[in-house]
Amino acid sequence: MNILLIGSGGREHALAWKMAQNSKVEKIYCAPGNGGTAKEDKCENVNLNKIDELLKFAKENKIELTVVGPEVPLVDGIVDEFKKEGLKIFGPSKYAAGLEGSKSFSKDFMKKYNVKTAEYAVFENAEASIDYLKTCSYPIVIKADGLAAGKGVVICEKYEEAEETIKSFMVDDVFKGSGKKVVIEEFLRGVEASILSITDGTTILPFVSSKDHKQIFDDNKGPNTGGMGAIAPNPYCTKEVLESFNEEILKATLHGIQEEKMDFTGIIFFGIMITEKGVYLLEYNVRMGDPETQAVLCLMESDLVDLIEAALSKKLTEFDLKWHDGNACCVVAASKGYPGKYPTGFEITGIEDVDNKVFCAGVSLENGVYKTNGGRVLCASARGNSLEEAIEKAYADINKVKFDGIYYRKDIGKAR
Repeated sequence: MNILLIGSGGREHALAWKMAQNSKVEKIYCAPGNGGTAKEDKCENVNLNKIDELLKFAKENKIELTVVGPEVPLVDGIVDEFKKEGLKIFGPSKYAAGLEGSKSFSKDFMKKYNVKTAEYAVFENAEASIDYLKTCSYPIVIKADGLAAGKGVVICEKYEEAEETIKSFMVDDVFKGSGKKVVIEEFLRGVEASILSITDGTTILPFVSSKDHKQIFDDNKGPNTGGMGAIAPNPYCTKEVLESFNEEILKATLHGIQEEKMDFTGIIFFGIMITEKGVYLLEYNVRMGDPETQAVLCLMESDLVDLIEAALSKKLTEFDLKWHDGNACCVVAASKGYPGKYPTGFEITGIEDVDNKVFCAGVSLENGVYKTNGGRVLCASARGNSLEEAIEKAYADINKVKFDGIYYRKDIGKAR
């Protein structure tokens, strides 16, 4: 089997690593991949990004399965284009991908189908939204409607901060159009959890829970990032929490997908908030999370390719999804200055000296030498019999990796 894997991050390296373990898989073409996928078993990088180029490549190279890692091509309709040509592809249609591509669309979907979520209002006019801010209780949450690489959500503690955020999103247009419409949302106090799931449109099969660490500094301080580390399972996802999630969020979401006749065979990621008043849905993503994937896949005992094929065959109800006992932890190493401006091009050493696994993200491979070429550079991932053991292993590995300006949080798995 030849697979085309679209994307270039740590999530995609983890997907390639996991899919390569299937004996049926002969080749995984990573488009465009990174320095880690370039050296991963059965993998070959191909420098392709555009949908028409990917479609042509899939036809010419007898690709039997295409797996889409990031959200942008899904929102742009890559699944629809591949299906028109009779090609097998794993991911939601453009319409279904709107659950991530538009915050207002997803909130309206939640409201329509009684998915438990925070109160909200949607605005396309800066002046009207600023007037609304004067009536709000603080803190509040302001979200850019469109895709913003994980940086389009701001928790505002007071009116002045909220007004500044609206001007940044809607007037200064910092997200190049994605913030021209905003969702202003009730702030929920609690603990966040990520629940990655797979759906075939008739069933949603949840994975083990995980916990992302979004902020750049220890003790959850500083600006939000794409994610600085993750653990799985999430210790706050008790049996009671998961039961509430299933009844008030998962089932209602599946009902909505079916009522809307969404063509959705792919990943659905639930970002939830566990509060004193219950479990609320914060957002949907329509792809694997990053870095949650790098932790969760370390715990997946079942074969990922077999799972994807079961979803594509509408047979998830028959699939026995198995998980390793224990816990997983992944720690992200970033470039100095991230999530702001940062330099690149520094040599990386130690990646192949670790005891467990390093998944590369912002890494290039030049004449056999790993070099930094992104903000989040790589992720050390490990599995242990306990959370403490998994954390210890991940940090032992990240300490072996060196590059100029390397930065990583010291409290992944320990911060609330």
